[in-house]
Amino acid sequence: MKKLLYKIKAVFKGNWKALFKSIDIVHKKSGKSKFIIFFDMFWCLIKYGAGHNDYKAFAFWDLNSKQRDTYLTRFRNKKIIEMLNDGDKSEYFNNKAIFNDKFKDYIKRDALDIKKVSLKEFESFIQKHPVVFCKPYDGDSGKGIEKLDVKDFKNAVYMYNYIKEKNIGVVEETIKQHKDMAKVNPNAVNCMRLVTVVNGDNVDVLYAVVKFGTTNDYVDNMGRGGSVSGPVDLECGKIMYDLKDMYGKVFSEHPATKVKFKGYKIPKFKEAVKLVKEAAMVIPEVRQVGWDVCISENGPMIVEGNNWTDYMFWQLPEHNSKKEGLMPYYRKILPNMKF
Repeated sequence: MKKLLYKIKAVFKGNWKALFKSIDIVHKKSGKSKFIIFFDMFWCLIKYGAGHNDYKAFAFWDLNSKQRDTYLTRFRNKKIIEMLNDGDKSEYFNNKAIFNDKFKDYIKRDALDIKKVSLKEFESFIQKHPVVFCKPYDGDSGKGIEKLDVKDFKNAVYMYNYIKEKNIGVVEETIKQHKDMAKVNPNAVNCMRLVTVVNGDNVDVLYAVVKFGTTNDYVDNMGRGGSVSGPVDLECGKIMYDLKDMYGKVFSEHPATKVKFKGYKIPKFKEAVKLVKEAAMVIPEVRQVGWDVCISENGPMIVEGNNWTDYMFWQLPEHNSKKEGLMPYYRKILPNMKF
């Protein structure tokens, strides 16, 4: 009973408006009664740990009980992460400066922890890299990231003070992406999310998803509302389906460059897989990590690692014709865990 009350409180947090909005959306898509949808959502919360956003995103109204049970849902995801990942090691992923230092062999670019460098060291850095990316120590969805150019400041002192005043944590050299990635979208450094799971001495890649910016923004993050994403075939490195934005709209091609998504081959994909498998063993106590990887002109490099991984990307119905989620994989590697 305590677990159920926790789930109800965590899902709703008094935000009944969001629940009823989800019910309205499902009603319009499915044609089912709102009364039936409400109680079915509640049942799925109890039985499968699915919140109303899971129910809506995964089209649970169109799945039978056996299919529903294959999906990784909000509370199942939380349980798995807590089981697989050592919370005491979370700072390596939650603080970008600490992450950059620990994974310097895998980010493959120059970076500064702005609180640990002098003005003289900063001046030397921007002489070498006049255009830089500035990021807060923590944060997600591309929040707080700025792209700065030396020429936009009176001098290095003004730029240094601006960065200090903005409470920016790390300053990194810009990445020049591979021509085949720039062909799709030249405005942002487009990334893939590859999720690894350490299982003993082996590292498996659970899935890969590509993200392309669709606006003039220099960040491809879906949380900023200007990108599309979809699964990449782990065997051949090709995009498997048309891509989808955060609002549910499906795109067969990039709106600006008109490059077709389905079947487009990601360059250096095998090298990217090899890179994240090696990086996963740097802190093996954090067994599951979602790696954001870009393909630069010199090959793949890690942008960041996430010890709290998104579970929706691969399971969306537009990208899941088999109507099967990620749970069969977890049940295989965690046979004694009850979900």
